[in-house]
Amino acid sequence: MPKSLTLALSKGRIYNETLPLLKALGIEPIDDPDISRKLILSTNQPDINLIIVRASNVPIYVEYGGADIGVAGKDVLLEHPKAELYEPVDLKIACCKLMTAGPINAVMKTSRLKVATKFVESTRRFYAKQGQQVEIIKLYGSMELAPLVGMADQIVDVVDTGNTLRANGLEPIKHIANISSRLIVNKASMKTKHTAIQNFIDRICHVVKEHNND
Repeated sequence: MPKSLTLALSKGRIYNETLPLLKALGIEPIDDPDISRKLILSTNQPDINLIIVRASNVPIYVEYGGADIGVAGKDVLLEHPKAELYEPVDLKIACCKLMTAGPINAVMKTSRLKVATKFVESTRRFYAKQGQQVEIIKLYGSMELAPLVGMADQIVDVVDTGNTLRANGLEPIKHIANISSRLIVNKASMKTKHTAIQNFIDRICHVVKEHNND
């Protein structure tokens, strides 16, 4: 009897862009996370279940065994640099960039910058490599507002089209990292459910390759 696998996903873009990959593997949710009150969602495969958690919690659920595998953005994984996880596959979905941004044509301060972000670890590492001291203000949303009200000089956030930045008088400044979603695996599960997980990895690798060759 095959061992069951639990897959952790987050709502929104990652969930929506992961579904076609899962469908290509013959895996489709039975429960709709927008409607169902269930915390563990069933699929058409009795040995595959889904849990839908906050994006920042996906690596935590996988690391601590709440899920065997998960899909997380590289931006989130960069905030957990010491997590005990395998990261075997770049799914090449939900692609964007992690960047610094600030007011258009702003004069660069020579004094200590104030930077608003939810990506505290990535921000700290980036500015340290630049040899620049910064004060990091942790925010969880509406990052663009911080420079507009004079609370911060710059922000660090994921940028897709840049339309939100421009609409608020901001512009991208420096590139920190290319971001895409990755398949992550619990280390203990990789041992105890090796055949099932390796089969999943092999199959999704094939799907990703086919998807990007279209």
